[in-house]
Amino acid sequence: MQETGLLALFKFLFFLFLFCQTASYSQVYPDRQIDSLLRAGITSIVNQDYSTAEKYFTSLDKKFPDIPFGKIYLAANKIAEEYDYAKEFDETFIVNKLEAAKEQAEKLIEEDENNSWYKYFYALAEGYSSYFDAINESWFSALTSGANSIDAFEEILAADNNFYEAYIAIGTFDYWKSRKLEFMDWLPFNNDTKKNGIERLIVAIDSSSYNSYLAINSLIWIYIDQKKYYSAIKISDKGLNEFPNSRSFKWGKARAYEEIDPLKSIELYKEILTSYPTHLNSNYKNEIVLKHIIAQQYVKLGENERAIKYCDEILSIKNIPTEISDDLSERIERVKNLKKELTKIN
Repeated sequence: MQETGLLALFKFLFFLFLFCQTASYSQVYPDRQIDSLLRAGITSIVNQDYSTAEKYFTSLDKKFPDIPFGKIYLAANKIAEEYDYAKEFDETFIVNKLEAAKEQAEKLIEEDENNSWYKYFYALAEGYSSYFDAINESWFSALTSGANSIDAFEEILAADNNFYEAYIAIGTFDYWKSRKLEFMDWLPFNNDTKKNGIERLIVAIDSSSYNSYLAINSLIWIYIDQKKYYSAIKISDKGLNEFPNSRSFKWGKARAYEEIDPLKSIELYKEILTSYPTHLNSNYKNEIVLKHIIAQQYVKLGENERAIKYCDEILSIKNIPTEISDDLSERIERVKNLKKELTKIN
């Protein structure tokens, strides 16, 4: 979903940990069985097959309990599923897995402080912790974990310039840090690192083993931020060529089309709307957000009757869970105001 403000910054910085690719490039974990289970589970996350991903990561954790990969990705899969479906987070499960992973990573680093993979475990676990804290608006914890994660990634890159997984985290951070602090460009220490961040992400797309498609996701939203909508669409298509049903890539593509072809944007948002599993007990959050966006695009096209129809569909929804209703109260008011304005025009 589209976000604004400080939460959006954190989601841009650490959303990069949620979606990964499986193409075979230069950098892989040295144990072939671990690598195989990891790739299979990650592919399942990108394909939004969360139950299958859980099976792979559970197997990874049971077969290789001495490394934190299984614990990290069990938490990552849970975050991805519950964020995608707009469900209440299983906070106990997620926090316990990530804390256990961080403790395990720290012990491994004590045994071999020069091992880049051990540092990667720690950086990844801290990154997920930061992202999850940001979702829950625990800003101090999010800042602390986020800084720890980036520091660890920078250490990895300083020791191994070809560890391309680090390019994605640092590249994304470099862009958004600089972008969000543009208003402080008069400070001597505030260098513009946006270009450097983009360059690192471009390198990572062609070089990273596990996270190239994650770099694609970051670039989509960076290009949208820069109003380079055709570039955003092009990079979205790169991800969709491999994972044609990915709601993540499709959402970015739809957002870019809002600015150049609202009708195409509507088509994509409708595809996303109908892509959620029918067996889920809907909490209506995704439905309300997507239908509101679709209504706004119809307004751009001058098709006010269709926009009113979508407003009516939103406002007719009953029995919305209280926590979702509270979260969407401002959006519901905007829907009411949009309908009122359109009704006056008609």
